[in-house]
Amino acid sequence: MSEIYLTGQLVCATDEQANVVRLHLPDHLRRTRAEAGCRSFDVTETGDPLSWSVEERFADQQAFELHQARVASSQWGDATAGIERRYPVEGLSR
Repeated sequence: MSEIYLTGQLVCATDEQANVVRLHLPDHLRRTRAEAGCRSFDVTETGDPLSWSVEERFADQQAFELHQARVASSQWGDATAGIERRYPVEGLSR
Protein backbone atom coordinates (compact mmCIF):
# COMPACT_ATOMS: atom_id res chain seq x y z
CA MET A 1 0.00 0.00 0.00
CA SER A 2 1.28 3.44 -0.84
CA GLU A 3 0.88 6.62 1.14
CA ILE A 4 -1.59 9.21 -0.15
CA TYR A 5 -0.62 12.85 -0.09
CA LEU A 6 -1.72 16.14 -1.52
CA THR A 7 -0.41 19.67 -1.51
CA GLY A 8 -2.31 22.64 -2.81
CA GLN A 9 -4.63 25.48 -1.96
CA LEU A 10 -8.08 26.20 -0.60
CA VAL A 11 -9.16 29.40 -2.37
CA CYS A 12 -12.10 31.55 -1.28
CA ALA A 13 -13.88 33.89 -3.68
CA THR A 14 -15.16 36.26 -0.99
CA ASP A 15 -14.43 37.50 2.52
CA GLU A 16 -17.60 35.69 3.62
CA GLN A 17 -16.19 32.35 2.44
CA ALA A 18 -12.88 33.11 4.19
CA ASN A 19 -14.75 33.79 7.44
CA VAL A 20 -16.54 30.42 7.08
CA VAL A 21 -13.15 28.70 6.74
CA ARG A 22 -11.78 30.51 9.80
CA LEU A 23 -14.87 29.56 11.82
CA HIS A 24 -14.89 25.85 10.95
CA LEU A 25 -11.20 25.10 10.40
CA PRO A 26 -10.12 24.43 14.02
CA ASP A 27 -12.70 21.65 14.46
CA HIS A 28 -11.93 20.23 11.01
CA LEU A 29 -8.21 20.08 11.84
CA ARG A 30 -8.85 18.42 15.21
CA ARG A 31 -11.20 15.79 13.78
CA THR A 32 -9.01 14.98 10.80
CA ARG A 33 -5.81 14.68 12.82
CA ALA A 34 -7.61 12.21 15.11
CA GLU A 35 -8.56 9.90 12.23
CA ALA A 36 -6.88 6.52 11.97
CA GLY A 37 -4.38 6.65 9.13
CA CYS A 38 -3.90 10.42 9.14
CA ARG A 39 -0.14 11.00 9.11
CA SER A 40 -0.30 14.79 8.88
CA PHE A 41 -2.88 17.41 8.07
CA ASP A 42 -2.12 21.13 7.82
CA VAL A 43 -4.22 23.99 6.48
CA THR A 44 -2.52 27.35 6.99
CA GLU A 45 -3.29 30.88 5.93
CA THR A 46 -1.07 32.35 3.24
CA GLY A 47 -0.25 36.01 2.66
CA ASP A 48 -3.53 36.23 0.73
CA PRO A 49 -6.49 36.51 3.15
CA LEU A 50 -8.61 34.42 0.77
CA SER A 51 -6.17 31.53 0.37
CA TRP A 52 -4.91 28.66 2.54
CA SER A 53 -2.07 26.22 1.93
CA VAL A 54 -3.18 22.58 2.27
CA GLU A 55 -0.90 19.60 2.99
CA GLU A 56 -2.35 16.18 3.77
CA ARG A 57 -0.78 12.74 4.23
CA PHE A 58 -2.66 9.52 4.84
CA ALA A 59 -1.25 6.05 5.43
CA ASP A 60 -3.03 4.50 2.45
CA GLN A 61 -5.94 4.76 0.04
CA GLN A 62 -8.43 3.30 2.53
CA ALA A 63 -7.56 5.92 5.18
CA PHE A 64 -7.89 8.68 2.59
CA GLU A 65 -11.25 7.37 1.36
CA LEU A 66 -12.57 7.15 4.93
CA HIS A 67 -11.46 10.75 5.47
CA GLN A 68 -13.22 11.86 2.29
CA ALA A 69 -16.43 10.08 3.34
CA ARG A 70 -16.38 11.66 6.80
CA VAL A 71 -15.74 15.12 5.41
CA ALA A 72 -18.54 14.81 2.85
CA SER A 73 -21.12 14.51 5.62
CA SER A 74 -19.46 16.86 8.13
CA GLN A 75 -20.22 20.42 9.14
CA TRP A 76 -16.95 21.45 7.44
CA GLY A 77 -18.01 19.71 4.24
CA ASP A 78 -21.39 21.42 4.22
CA ALA A 79 -20.04 24.86 5.13
CA THR A 80 -17.19 24.84 2.58
CA ALA A 81 -18.83 22.95 -0.28
CA GLY A 82 -18.66 25.95 -2.65
CA ILE A 83 -15.05 26.85 -1.92
CA GLU A 84 -12.47 26.04 -4.59
CA ARG A 85 -9.88 23.37 -3.92
CA ARG A 86 -6.71 23.36 -6.03
CA TYR A 87 -4.78 20.24 -5.25
CA PRO A 88 -3.90 17.01 -6.99
CA VAL A 89 -4.00 13.78 -5.01
CA GLU A 90 -0.84 11.70 -5.39
CA GLY A 91 -0.39 8.01 -4.73
CA LEU A 92 -4.08 7.26 -5.30
CA SER A 93 -4.96 4.35 -7.54
CA ARG A 94 -8.39 4.50 -9.10
